[in-house]
Amino acid sequence: MSEKYIEEMIQTRRALHKRPELGWTEFETMWHICSHLEQWGIPYVFGTKVINPAFVMGRNETEVKDAMERAKKHGVPEAFLEKTEGYTGAAAIIDTGRPGPVTAFRCDMDALPIRESDDCSHEPAKLGFASERAGIMHACGHDGHSAVGLTVAHWLWDHKDELCGQFKVLFQPAEEGVRGARPMSESGIVDDVDWLVGSHVGGNFHSGEVTVQDGGFLASTKFDITFTGLQSHAGNAPHKGHNALVAAACATMMIQGIPRHGDGDSRVAVGKLVAGEGRNIIAAHASMEMEVRGETQEVNDFMADNVEHIIEGVEKAYQVSAKVERVGESSTLVVCPKCIEKIEEAVQKVPGVKLMPRFHGAAGSEDCSWLIRKVASHGGQAAYFIFGCEHKGHHRPDFDIQDEKNLPVAFNVFVNFAKLVNGKN
Repeated sequence: MSEKYIEEMIQTRRALHKRPELGWTEFETMWHICSHLEQWGIPYVFGTKVINPAFVMGRNETEVKDAMERAKKHGVPEAFLEKTEGYTGAAAIIDTGRPGPVTAFRCDMDALPIRESDDCSHEPAKLGFASERAGIMHACGHDGHSAVGLTVAHWLWDHKDELCGQFKVLFQPAEEGVRGARPMSESGIVDDVDWLVGSHVGGNFHSGEVTVQDGGFLASTKFDITFTGLQSHAGNAPHKGHNALVAAACATMMIQGIPRHGDGDSRVAVGKLVAGEGRNIIAAHASMEMEVRGETQEVNDFMADNVEHIIEGVEKAYQVSAKVERVGESSTLVVCPKCIEKIEEAVQKVPGVKLMPRFHGAAGSEDCSWLIRKVASHGGQAAYFIFGCEHKGHHRPDFDIQDEKNLPVAFNVFVNFAKLVNGKN
């Protein structure tokens, strides 16, 4: 790997780290990616060309409009923003002009609502590329994923005469909350894909270690729930009110008590609850953000159905109205042995990198599962690998990935995979 690509990749990661954006608002990030593709002459598509709005979940129109205005103020051309039609997501399309398989690499772009550490031991703070947006940061490595993907696209373009077939590098929005992959998978962009590879930095693995996941993603459903009651004076007319706060609190306790399923692991979490108007007012409003997960789709559906049953009961018991909105979904991992073997072969060709035993952890969810399912559904092969780093925990203010050491590992795995499946005979 030449120094040119390493330097380019690190610069991209740090530029994206400084300007983090939440899911469905990644307009600056997308422009950074697309403007470089345009500079290099690489064809690309974006917006509704890679996102099917009919399958979009958890997207707030007001936040999107605000994000587009912010992006305009930070130099994103208005003409480009108009062409997005309000949807983030992009794909580089690299055609070698020779027959061969269609291979896709998936990278996510979004950040998290976390205030980044300003401690001098935190490398982004120490080196001056910490988040410029208070309360938002790349605390899961998606800035690194996008940087790897953009640099891989550049390498593929520069070396297309040595390859055959076609490549698509997918820049997916809104992975957090598992919202972006399903509408991307339903856009048609992977309908002709023969091989698809996704990846993630960190997990339980250290620098120089790579593993391929052979199962374990938890299916998940994310809910936003709002309760509306009737406010009244808490002292002289409490009987005239209908307490949305108490209804939400009751729902929280009942949701935590959903019976666990005998056919697989399950998870439930009420992560955020906001309620009330004031100390002496019967609360008329409450809102909840929560999720369920299951080792199988059936277990997850059991948990999700029970959430909705509980909310129906609480509405009647407390005489409130409730709106239940599903704002994100992911599924379990379809295992494609041939793709796993090809990735492992690609890893073994990276000097100084250790191929770890296949990983079957069931602790988290990843909406790349929808893209993998879509490719597998028409006979393609897809898989997902993890490359390590030294971190103190994902989704923390001090999360970091040691980009100079670890991003080249992922880059080389992708490039080696491309050579294996799209190399000229």
